[in-house]
Amino acid sequence: MKIGKCAALLTAAALIFLTGCQKSAGGQVNGSMELKDQNFKELGRTYYSDGEIFCALSGTGVEFDLTGTECSVTVKGDPNSADPSQADSHARIAFYVDGEKVIDDMVDETEHTYEVFKSDSEKSVNIKIVKLSESPMSTFSITDISAVGTVSPAKDSDRLIEFVGDSITCGYGVDDEDRNHHFSTKTEDVTKTYAYKTAEALDADYSMVSFSGYGIISGYSDGTRKVSEQTVPQFYEKLGYSWSKNGDFTPSEINWKFKRQPDAVVINLGTNDASYCQGMADRREEFRKEYVNFLKTVRKNNPDAAIICALGIMGQDLCGEVESAVREYSEATGDDNVYYLTLDNQQEADGIAADWHPTEATHKKASEKLAGKIKEIMGW
Repeated sequence: MKIGKCAALLTAAALIFLTGCQKSAGGQVNGSMELKDQNFKELGRTYYSDGEIFCALSGTGVEFDLTGTECSVTVKGDPNSADPSQADSHARIAFYVDGEKVIDDMVDETEHTYEVFKSDSEKSVNIKIVKLSESPMSTFSITDISAVGTVSPAKDSDRLIEFVGDSITCGYGVDDEDRNHHFSTKTEDVTKTYAYKTAEALDADYSMVSFSGYGIISGYSDGTRKVSEQTVPQFYEKLGYSWSKNGDFTPSEINWKFKRQPDAVVINLGTNDASYCQGMADRREEFRKEYVNFLKTVRKNNPDAAIICALGIMGQDLCGEVESAVREYSEATGDDNVYYLTLDNQQEADGIAADWHPTEATHKKASEKLAGKIKEIMGW
């Protein structure tokens, strides 16, 4: 439920004046919490700057535990958020209380306050804020989290998996099971993807680095030209990428610090490259070579992670090249902690979503296969 910011925070403002903001991880709070990383569990590549929490990539957000009576969150959209002509590009946001989605909304105004939790008596709840849509079209920032009660960051899992991919990992069209419909952030939901479901099945934290239409050497193409500006490797070491600038927040200009190392990195790229490579040997060879180079980049930043290279949900044309790239990389470097996995092609029986993307049923099947592979590798 959306409520006006002033009305929602009037009492909180008075309490802040008396008590001040929360200054350390956890503790009693009456009013606005200090927006710093010690106070929240970060979901994915979430970024703190100048008293705001910025969310760009799919799945970014924060999670915390509250023992208290109320919580409200103020969200600021990017410059396009108030433009109705950009409705299919606005950010999609969800709020969860104890794992149940209580708010699912499009960030379609410059600023809004959400009443996330309210109780007549004190209760202990887990609160999670998640960006469901991807980063190129839109971002948002959290400018205020107000609560009454005792707050602490949610606990990290002992496991972390990073997923690197394209529209499949973003959840393109997963809420629109009509293959003839086209892209809209309204129908993206990263929590219904194979990636999120895999992390959930393995009781692991996640991080997503994914952009619809992107590849290793080319974005989606009609085959006549290489769409070299739409490639994931150029942004892998950055916070992300977005066309829309949110104040001074430009994800592609912020270096990602890789401060928490994943146990495993899953790369699911090649679907868009296939539209460019087609049957041309020279293009396929270029893809294979650049895939090897990308593996070197991933390994440089994640020295101990198992790397799983997966492909196949929306076509298996470049599966051989990916498998060859894994083999070539391992032989050249002696790195034997890199693996290949063919994911099953989507089936008509499981439905087809917008622009021929996978349905949640297909994502579930893929997650089961991927989770099994990760268990085998990691011994989980």
